[in-house]
Amino acid sequence: MNNRQLFLQHVAQTSDAPLALEIVKAEGMYMWDADGKQYLDMIAGISVCNVGHCHPAVVKAIQEQAQAYMHLLVYGEFVQSPQVAYATYLTQHLPASLNSVYFTNSGSEATEGAMKLAKRHTGRTEIIAFKNSYHGSTQGSLSIMGDEYWRNAYRPLLPDVQHLLHNSMEMLDSITERTACVIAETIQGEAGVLAPATEWLQALRKKCSETGALLILDEIQCGFGRNGTLWAFEQYDVVPDILLLGKALGGGMPLGAFIANRDVMWSLTNQPVLGHITTFGGHPVACAAGLAGMKALIEENMMKEVTMKEKLFLELLQHPRIKAVRSRGLMFAVELEDFPANKKVIDHCIKNGVITDWFLFAPQCIRLVPPLIITEEEIRTACKIILAGLDTL
Repeated sequence: MNNRQLFLQHVAQTSDAPLALEIVKAEGMYMWDADGKQYLDMIAGISVCNVGHCHPAVVKAIQEQAQAYMHLLVYGEFVQSPQVAYATYLTQHLPASLNSVYFTNSGSEATEGAMKLAKRHTGRTEIIAFKNSYHGSTQGSLSIMGDEYWRNAYRPLLPDVQHLLHNSMEMLDSITERTACVIAETIQGEAGVLAPATEWLQALRKKCSETGALLILDEIQCGFGRNGTLWAFEQYDVVPDILLLGKALGGGMPLGAFIANRDVMWSLTNQPVLGHITTFGGHPVACAAGLAGMKALIEENMMKEVTMKEKLFLELLQHPRIKAVRSRGLMFAVELEDFPANKKVIDHCIKNGVITDWFLFAPQCIRLVPPLIITEEEIRTACKIILAGLDTL
């Protein structure tokens, strides 16, 4: 049996039709398969590889840390320099109130930890989320996922969860003194790149402050320069009580985090002790990689041209078959008539060396979230192939 057959036979599948490309190398903007075919990566591992694949500084940091030490003991017991260095660097680039970092293995686990923290700190049970939101796929994060199709097969889920209409001022009245937390993506990703009105997000912040509910902003997909600023919430002049990070946080390695004020985070240390624990969260190699990736993002000024690159995409993505293009920096949803049309274009792109896909709650939309290092020439190449795919419809 070849690798593809072994993959289908022994690696658990998430759908009955995986892409099943056998990638043997990735560097910068590109991937190569076992036959030597080159692919231009337009989804960055779903917003993971913001600094590109195998950035030299990230690779070097991984190699050096792996030679020093890897796993030592469960999270939080030993002083591990990669965790300390990364937590310090993160908080130096965040508002002063976000000064305590709890590292996890993934974004979903960051969501779980933040939900527990909000309940423990407030002594309340109600959690409010929004329709068409995505915060992960574990039981807790599934409970707050904003789409019944994906939730229904796994009920019963967590009780005392409300799903409100996103970007609706009227719905904010549902937030009360019973509410432990309100969790929202700063930019809704799987809904097809939906950015809320500034007035709404600021009103949400105000309502949470008035009621004592903690505001959790999920920047797992939209953080790390994706929208043109380091954090998307900067563009709204709000500061969350808890920030969720993942995906690009690890520079290509598995890493997540929930970040809050130390006084809030301290709630997890007592009644009970070890209020949230993880064996591999904040793995030293992953933290070393993430720190190197974040430093590269900032020191190489990768965010500088995000807005210019966004404008170029918008200029080029013009076609009668395109119903709308929604964007926020280098995060795009190209809306077509329906999923069959979208799937045909996606298949055309992959056949012609461009990797793209669709969104969970917007299957009619092409997802474009390339590494931030993409060049003007690569943007033009990708758009040309997408437009050619649209011509086949």
